[in-house]
Amino acid sequence: MTKNPFDQFSKQFFETFLSPYGEVKISEEVPGEPTLIDIYFSPTVKPTKIPKSLGLIRRIASSPCLLEPYRNQPNFDDVESCLNKLFPVRAEYRRDFGHTNEIVSNEKSPKLWIIAPSASDELLNHYGARPSSKWVSGIYFCSKGFHTRIVSVNKLPKAPDTMWLRLFGRGEVQEEAIDEVLTLEQNDNQRNEALRLLSTWRISIDLIPQPTSEDLEFKMIVSKAYQEWEQATRRQGIEQGIEQGIEQGIEQGIEQGIEQGQRILVENLLKARFGTLDPELTNIIPSLLTQPTEECARLLLQLSREELINRFS
Repeated sequence: MTKNPFDQFSKQFFETFLSPYGEVKISEEVPGEPTLIDIYFSPTVKPTKIPKSLGLIRRIASSPCLLEPYRNQPNFDDVESCLNKLFPVRAEYRRDFGHTNEIVSNEKSPKLWIIAPSASDELLNHYGARPSSKWVSGIYFCSKGFHTRIVSVNKLPKAPDTMWLRLFGRGEVQEEAIDEVLTLEQNDNQRNEALRLLSTWRISIDLIPQPTSEDLEFKMIVSKAYQEWEQATRRQGIEQGIEQGIEQGIEQGIEQGIEQGQRILVENLLKARFGTLDPELTNIIPSLLTQPTEECARLLLQLSREELINRFS
């Protein structure tokens, strides 16, 4: 079954960007409850060790947090579901770390961050969510007892500090954030990881039998990022091929590089389809690469895992 492309993107995004600075748990089971947290992050380094280039995400990740991204504006039931995840986690955290001082315990215990493309006044008022003078516009702190913050992405200012969060917006907001990512240096690791994840999301939409108008809109928005990622992947393969084949001649090195670039594309398509690249899928890559490029892409998007393995093993 194809995973929800946005859920897959959001989980991979925070895992990729935050795992160097702490423990990232994806789809973590709530203690004693049959439900899962989208992303649970616990920093293992001091906040000063998290790069400033992450902007607001750096501030959010400076203490333990539950991250719940939404592709559409959440409703009351969605927020209540998030709160039902938060309180058991906070209780377990206090038990594990033995906090006896209530003030210290509340400050250090995990907070909930709901990241939404928009948040209505009705929703914000229902939970007593108000802006804070210590944070930029678009971030709302719910009444103290909820230990929850709501990020309304469409209300974030257009600034470098908000760029990564604005990737979770819709329409023009997301498009502007992608354009800003593209302006980063080509050797910027965060830029390249973001393009890879956005491209994987775009590829995942091709796997949906009947994509919605919103899916098709996203494909248009991300097209420049996808083309840049594809070209960069091919460049990377050529550079690697030249480096590896330099003793045998530049021409052979370029040929090897093109093959390496195609291999990277196939690997990413397989990851987009099946979430991971295990030994069985890795073993069929050489056979897949013997197919014409368009035919290879078609087969990767249409055949099931079992069909691919049976056909190309």
